[in-house]
Amino acid sequence: MAAITAAEGDTRLQVTLLEATAHPLAKVRISGGGRCNVTHACFEPKDLAAHYPRGGRELLGPFHRWQPRDTIAWFAARGVELKTEADGRMFPVTDDSATIADCLLRAAAAAGVALRTGTGLKLAAATQDPANPRWRAELATGEVLACDRLLLATGGGKSSAGFALAKACGHTIEPLVPSLFTFHIDDPRLQGLEGLSVPDTSAGIEGETLLTKGPTLVTHWGLSGPAILKLSAWGARALAARGYRCTLLLSWLGERPEGEVRADFAAARAAQPRKRLSTWNPFGLPGRLWERLVAAAGIAPGATWSSVSNAALGALAGQLLRGSFTVTGKSANKEEFVTCGGVRLAELDFKTMQSKLCPGLYFAGEILDVDGVTGGFNFQAAWTTGWLAGRALAAETSAAAAS
Repeated sequence: MAAITAAEGDTRLQVTLLEATAHPLAKVRISGGGRCNVTHACFEPKDLAAHYPRGGRELLGPFHRWQPRDTIAWFAARGVELKTEADGRMFPVTDDSATIADCLLRAAAAAGVALRTGTGLKLAAATQDPANPRWRAELATGEVLACDRLLLATGGGKSSAGFALAKACGHTIEPLVPSLFTFHIDDPRLQGLEGLSVPDTSAGIEGETLLTKGPTLVTHWGLSGPAILKLSAWGARALAARGYRCTLLLSWLGERPEGEVRADFAAARAAQPRKRLSTWNPFGLPGRLWERLVAAAGIAPGATWSSVSNAALGALAGQLLRGSFTVTGKSANKEEFVTCGGVRLAELDFKTMQSKLCPGLYFAGEILDVDGVTGGFNFQAAWTTGWLAGRALAAETSAAAAS
């Protein structure tokens, strides 16, 4: 996005895009289960910024200049239509991530961007002339390139070479820890329920003030789904400090007050006194999960609504609203890898994405200490920061040429 925007912004520019691997846009191709969750249908900048555990405040201004509406229009102008799903996530109508990758490659070629694959950047250093800064870029092949402006958009994984390059230029790298991951939980209440999903839950970590809401999914190894993934993002540093061992507090009924749940119990008892409690529930929860929670509350399988004690119903309310699960580890969310940490945000100008420390050096994407929750927000931050950096690269070079 940055290279295309720079090249389209000033056709006199010679823009070279260095790709260390042989396959550009590989992360785009595997994202969203191969469908590519391009962005999210959230068009108010303040609301959009609230989906970023790190970087939301800094992105507020940029989102006023380039937000999901602009992303949609950008792809539409290049022949790619996006669709919105019920939860706000946006995908290409083809449901194929290759549609997005191919569009970007075509746009880059049309703009005259020189794409060099298998060409990693080993070292980068600025000249000592502050009035006319130029960059010396040494490639892994030993070749040396000179350029007026340099953009680092190397992603956020721990293996990213961009962090070493940024650090060598004087930038601070905030500690890198995983974000957006699922929880390993071995608990009899969940065994055999793989694939079961509850749409309205809330989740927190014992000893932390974190609380997230949304669907929760039971997996072969524990729990996942938006509520869990958001919790892992907002709690990325706290969970890393705990070695990914903690107690998850989960409400299967979202944020419903206990008094309301008790009233539902009373209504169920009055309406269906002879019904077995383990086979009929007033909350619409999946039957197999309800049976497990009833058993965990110490209620006999054959107990009817009229025979169960108030104390037992209190225990059941605890299982529903304050379920305690021991977390013993984590796993990446499918093929999506998001990292908390990166180049310190205070060292950048978010109007241009230029370094405050090194004139002529720019950053975009997950190399920054910016990460969003699941749902297309990380790609949107990439499109926004890439577009801003590309605009600035073209404007700065044009200004230099004019002077």
